[in-house]
Amino acid sequence: MNSGDHPKYIWQSADWPQWTFATAALLPLLSEANLERGKLLGAIQTLGFKLAAETSLRTLTNDVVKSSAIEGEHLNNEMVKSSLARKLGLNIGGLLPSSRQVDGIVEMILDATQNHVHPLTDARLFGWHAALFPNGYSGMHQITTAAYRTDADGPMQVVSGGIGHETVHYEAPPASIIAVEMQLFLDWFNQSPDTDPLLKAWLAHLWFVSLHPFEDGNGRIARAIGDMALAKADQSTQRFYSLSTQIQLEREDYYLQLEMAQKGTMDITNWLHWFLSCLLRAIQQANQDLKGVVYLTQVSQRSPNGALNERQIKMLDKLMHNFEGHLTTGKWATLTKCSTDTALRDITELVTIGVLAKAGESKRTAHYVLTWE
Repeated sequence: MNSGDHPKYIWQSADWPQWTFATAALLPLLSEANLERGKLLGAIQTLGFKLAAETSLRTLTNDVVKSSAIEGEHLNNEMVKSSLARKLGLNIGGLLPSSRQVDGIVEMILDATQNHVHPLTDARLFGWHAALFPNGYSGMHQITTAAYRTDADGPMQVVSGGIGHETVHYEAPPASIIAVEMQLFLDWFNQSPDTDPLLKAWLAHLWFVSLHPFEDGNGRIARAIGDMALAKADQSTQRFYSLSTQIQLEREDYYLQLEMAQKGTMDITNWLHWFLSCLLRAIQQANQDLKGVVYLTQVSQRSPNGALNERQIKMLDKLMHNFEGHLTTGKWATLTKCSTDTALRDITELVTIGVLAKAGESKRTAHYVLTWE
């Protein structure tokens, strides 16, 4: 690039990597996010150990599944949950066997969150990368694992579109400078005490994906680094809100914001503003979900048996999380793999204690709805 040329990508800026942002413009959102985060972490302390562990397990499961989904990779939810439960030593029953791929992704996110007090190093990142690609392949392509990219096949580019119609969204710094650039990043991540912890999580994400140091897996590793920063901010090894889940819901906007930031200036106020808005929505959803957890606990205590059975817990959980269509006895039986007689008994008990109400004007349209919103 000639000295008079305008830099095309952020890393080509003369000021790289001297990030700037307007703190005053971010303070209202930052304050609101911290307030909601405080409410959530305070409410968690009232749950008791077992319920808090189950809530964290659910959050971690969503985090792993949704982080992969952002990249177009779809993991089995129950397999991920089983892998997490085994590694955390939680007895949840009905564990499924998990693949090396799932175990590797789980190991990365647990190392990031459980060991957030330890420094982030090249060796640690190499371990995460090896865990993501245990057989050394990304799809059908063999890649360099546990090491930074070499650019042997040309510059590292983020490209969309078919052959002959490609659109280059971003080109990362050349491999020859990655080791030095990563050392600057790691020094900042491990030693910078003057950046707000929440802002640090998203600045770290942008900085890392802009370097794009690995052949593949950069997005998932960037989100693990973000989770590590958030765990450090929360001073907790447990996770109770999932940023990856919210990013997946806003995936198109996320990629748009990322591309604009990588082609913009060193002033990343807009990028951080979008992140704080996304994080706030993630925490607000977690607070809403927590109300559901508390509600299920209270409902269990009202049950004639002193506790709800697994089918009832499963179905009430589904009803509180965007259940599609109407709940009928037949649908209950199908989803819980029980007989229609058993399904009717389960539902009748919930109607009796006031959790479900019968709806529909005729026998054909009869269904059940939650009495709690």
